[in-house]
Amino acid sequence: MAIETAATARRRRIGVHAEHEHYKWWALSCTSLGMLLATINSGTLIIALPDLERALGTSILSLVWVILAYMISSTVLVLFAGRLSDLFGRKQAYVAGFVLFALASLGAGFAGGGTELIVWRVLQGIGGAFLFANSAALVTDAFPKEQLGLAMGTNTMVAAVGLVIGPVLGGALVAISWHWVFWFNVPFALLGSLWAALILRELAKPDKVRGYDVPGVVVFVLGLTGLVFGLSRGGLNGWSDPMTIGGIVAGVVLLPIFVLIERHHRAPMLDLTIFQNRLFAAATGAAFINGLSRFALMFLFVFYFQGVKGQDPITAGIELAPMAIGMLIASPLAGVWADKRGSRMLSAAGMVVSAIALAGMTMLGVHTAYFWSALWLFVVGVGSGMFNSPNTAAMMGTVPTYRRGIAAGARTVLQNTGAVISIAFVLAVVTSSVPKDTLFKIFSGVTTGLSDATLEPFVANMHTALWVLALTSLVGGGICLMRPKGD
Repeated sequence: MAIETAATARRRRIGVHAEHEHYKWWALSCTSLGMLLATINSGTLIIALPDLERALGTSILSLVWVILAYMISSTVLVLFAGRLSDLFGRKQAYVAGFVLFALASLGAGFAGGGTELIVWRVLQGIGGAFLFANSAALVTDAFPKEQLGLAMGTNTMVAAVGLVIGPVLGGALVAISWHWVFWFNVPFALLGSLWAALILRELAKPDKVRGYDVPGVVVFVLGLTGLVFGLSRGGLNGWSDPMTIGGIVAGVVLLPIFVLIERHHRAPMLDLTIFQNRLFAAATGAAFINGLSRFALMFLFVFYFQGVKGQDPITAGIELAPMAIGMLIASPLAGVWADKRGSRMLSAAGMVVSAIALAGMTMLGVHTAYFWSALWLFVVGVGSGMFNSPNTAAMMGTVPTYRRGIAAGARTVLQNTGAVISIAFVLAVVTSSVPKDTLFKIFSGVTTGLSDATLEPFVANMHTALWVLALTSLVGGGICLMRPKGD
């Protein structure tokens, strides 16, 4: 009788049990919802940056750190979150990430200044770390290896949908009030937590090696924050500024110390032994280069469209859509291809395609027709879709089940570290040799009355940054080819 009651309760529960052949698709719906939240939130906020600058009266550096604070906190804690997930369960950690993201988004909408907003963004990043650390691991647990490329491609396709929706939604929300750029996350995240709590099942066995790496976490936080702080200040305050030098020196000194700590700690935050696998090492290295070469692009084009071209937020959001559409088309096709024929050449080709498009963007000027911006953004999106899903599937499919949380964390931390450095570097390049009053007008989206000659230094610096990103993407293509043939 008791067995019948339990079976009846299980049948009535939303979703299916873990052994059911369709469970993998239910699990994918949960991770896709988290991916959609993360990418929509990224797009809405970036498009709202000029309005935030005007509303809060904050500095350019503080404005950029509204983005960087979230990325750094989610990056440095994603490995710790992955470790906790391997020890105590991925489902609980994933649900908790949604709930914390909702609470932090609510607080961010009530922020009264730049510093307060940055604090709430740090808390958002902690919630995001638990989502990032578990998304790929949950999918890998649920799907057989021969379908993993399709699953990762679907997740990337959903991310592309979020990238399409985010900037346009951000423009519409800013038209109401900048507060809604954060508040719209609250019901979305709460729905995600409820859905994950109902649908997900705990499949992975806990890691038998217990312990926490507090020294590693602290040193990595200080090192990465110092490096990014120094890079982001350099173009605005000069490279001889003491705080700029101090931040860069802290990063250069502490990040190698972090590696030494990880090599000798009993339960390291970043288990360096997983990099002994050649496929995993090459794929994570390529993920770092991909973040370094591509992430700052949307950040850069928001100020190109709103600052240089003088577009309103909604129009600028629509004009960013071709990049996401390219990802939307390429990601699932690339995932299916990789499942059948391997990911090595496809990932490398994706990086090369992105490099060609980044180089093409150096032809954009103050009066260049939008067609060329749309074309190169679309091609970058195609290249990104060709790279991301095959690379992630290959990476996650090569590690044992009980290490997938920390492997997913390693992938995310390296890609996000590249992304953070990318934004800091691009900011340093585009702000150098441009008068501060011109920068403030460009970053606040108010360029009425500025002559072509006044805008030209910013555009020239943008071209310099794009050339460096293009060369970096080519290096990523070479790293992709370092993985074993046939993978």
